[in-house]
Amino acid sequence: MAEDFTPGMLVRNPDQPDWGLGQVQSAVGLRVTVNFEHAGKVTMNLAAARLEVAPEDPKG
Repeated sequence: MAEDFTPGMLVRNPDQPDWGLGQVQSAVGLRVTVNFEHAGKVTMNLAAARLEVAPEDPKG
């Protein structure tokens, strides 16, 4: 699952929309570290959390 996310990729957490847009910092195993606009750096376990790739259009 983490292999679907690469450093630099822009993502969103649909369960936490107030976190804003995030940029993947690292992805190892099921752990992905993302730097979100409004939540800062968050390490997530993909077995328990969802991430979606952000659309190219920032208004998405």
